[in-house]
Amino acid sequence: MANLTVDLANPVSHRIGSVSFVAADRLGAARFALARAVNLTDSGSHIHLANAYSLALADSNDTVRRSLSGDSTNFADGKPLTWVSTLKRHSPRIVQVRGPQLFRDVFDLGRVSEVKHFLLGSSDETLAQLQYALEKSYPGVQIAGTFSPPFRAMSSEELSAQDEKIAASGAQIVWVGLGTPKQDLEAFRLAFALPVVAIAVGAAFDFVAGSVKESPRWISKLGFEWVYRLAMEPRRLWRRYLFGNARFLWSVAKNWNK
Repeated sequence: MANLTVDLANPVSHRIGSVSFVAADRLGAARFALARAVNLTDSGSHIHLANAYSLALADSNDTVRRSLSGDSTNFADGKPLTWVSTLKRHSPRIVQVRGPQLFRDVFDLGRVSEVKHFLLGSSDETLAQLQYALEKSYPGVQIAGTFSPPFRAMSSEELSAQDEKIAASGAQIVWVGLGTPKQDLEAFRLAFALPVVAIAVGAAFDFVAGSVKESPRWISKLGFEWVYRLAMEPRRLWRRYLFGNARFLWSVAKNWNK
């Protein structure tokens, strides 16, 4: 499939549920993110890899919906979103941009422009494994810093210290891997706090670090990656998929003509 051209000034977006998604394939999305990174202004920007669960949360939570609205750039990290786009006859239609693949593509292509990255989230152990894996796979990649925040809500003083650490690193892209919806809220906040591109990237940290196994490619292509993940982590994910999928379908249906 040919690459979808992304107009950096006016990207084509289509609405699914209560969220708008940019029509771009994996390489178009990577180039879009890199263009934002190498042309930073005084204000930051935020990019989200959203899926059916993200839409379910946005439909029921005003704060989450705001983080995915306005000047947010959203890519469809989920096959069900592409099926809806096809049914709605979008042109160009929305195609899947998987978070782990975008993560890898931006690190790979960003070496040419010497883009500096910051890894925010997960544990210190996973971050060390992740940095090792990235530097091994993409020689010359520039990882300006990493930080594993506490798993509780951070105070304003702690957030300021974190932001100072990111700013001092000179990072242009901050990858946020804190789980949905926390990572979306943090990417939204960072874009207003710092002149960086903050990307909420889902489970990419664990997948690329090797701490969690990705689903086989054929399962992802069929759109059943969520079934694979549910089988791997049923106790953690069953509520998300049982109630989230139902809310996603409801959101799509009630916003069909918008």
